[in-house]
Amino acid sequence: MNVSVVLFTADLRLHDHPPLRAALDGSDEVVPLFVRDRAVDRAGFAVPNRLAFLADCLSELDAGLRERGGRLVVRSGDLVEEVCKAAAEADAGAVHLAADVSGLAQRREERLRRALEADGRRLHVHDAVTSAVPAGAVTPAASDHYAVFTPYFRQWSRQPLREAVAAPRRVRVPDGVGSEPLPVRDRLSGVSAGLAAGGEAEGRRRLAAWLRAGIESYEDRHDDLAGDATSRLSPHLHFGTLSTVELVHRARQAGGPGAEAFVRQLAWRDFHRQVLAARPAAASADYRTKHDRWRTGRAADEDAEAWRAGRTGYPVVDAAMRQLRHEGWMHNRGRLLAASFLAKTLYVDWRVGARHFLELLVDGDVANNQLNWQWVAGTGTDTRPNRVLNPVAQAKRYDPDGAYVRRWVPELAALPGARAHEPWKLGGPDRAALGYPEPVVDLADGLARFRQARERDRAENYT
Repeated sequence: MNVSVVLFTADLRLHDHPPLRAALDGSDEVVPLFVRDRAVDRAGFAVPNRLAFLADCLSELDAGLRERGGRLVVRSGDLVEEVCKAAAEADAGAVHLAADVSGLAQRREERLRRALEADGRRLHVHDAVTSAVPAGAVTPAASDHYAVFTPYFRQWSRQPLREAVAAPRRVRVPDGVGSEPLPVRDRLSGVSAGLAAGGEAEGRRRLAAWLRAGIESYEDRHDDLAGDATSRLSPHLHFGTLSTVELVHRARQAGGPGAEAFVRQLAWRDFHRQVLAARPAAASADYRTKHDRWRTGRAADEDAEAWRAGRTGYPVVDAAMRQLRHEGWMHNRGRLLAASFLAKTLYVDWRVGARHFLELLVDGDVANNQLNWQWVAGTGTDTRPNRVLNPVAQAKRYDPDGAYVRRWVPELAALPGARAHEPWKLGGPDRAALGYPEPVVDLADGLARFRQARERDRAENYT
């Protein structure tokens, strides 16, 4: 028998899965394998919300394979060792997996290639599985990656995409390859109460609903905090229960301004991936340093803790942080406001915020999370690195009736309309009765501190 191993990583689906298709086309039997990599655990990425979503995804992947005559093999330990063991047990000649971009993934891939070649086996790495356009597929004349989104997007939009491949009808798995039990969500503690369900079927259900009743208005409503009019597909993109290639194809088929705006957001995801692939150190180091001397010490720690707890005294920031804790997800406009407030208004190191987001976000992706934080902090690819988002002005623009704030900050539920954004304007007993904190910093003072820190006469205060 000709046998191959298919290593699932961030591509936990059966629809549009090129590594699985290639393995099935070239082999009589395949071993669908997922390894719980201890290196990921040691790096701090194995947090309750993502582990819970992962458990859903693996359960559905196994069920889908069993419907086709196969099963999922689950192992835990060092990924390279476990893949080599499974390949040896099945006498597999080849291993197929999707390309990835983080420094950890790149080092792991090289180790795996060397180990397999030492055993006389081949490694096949497939591009455009977790992205639409592979990292490095488009580059400017004088660099190995694009550092500005707009010219990248022009080139990205011109690239021909591969066609999506159908889910297999049958999968034959050889006997004798052992598996650990599948993880179970209910056995995990510390999971956000409102965490969404994972798995390919749920992802495809959400995609169908989005294409039917959401994408058309996306351009006009994607910043509407209370309207919650984004796709909420980011966790499924992170775990690969949905294919970016398929999403781009189907959005373009839908057509219209909303679909175009949605495709642009998918391109942003690919943009960050190509930056990280070229500059893996940007996961923890400034992409473009501003030589910031971030605040440290007790006062900075207290401010950061108020931010984490959703107790800064700025309602829209606190609403976003409370949504994060409850759902393990946050509206994109909320992410921008919360990040700007920590990094620029409080002048606390962006890595403090990025770490907290990764502890809770179910879609906590190294490329998107770290490079979006750097974009907001002004140490990344933003062409206006000193812009500061004013949380009050932004709240009035994107939550004009205060509905988002009242949903997540119940202390302010009795304040009508936009008054919920400025509770400090209430006087005396009425203010005290709210039980809501005073602002941790005056916005003007925060702006002045940021200007001084960046040694600029002014900062671009976005109103």
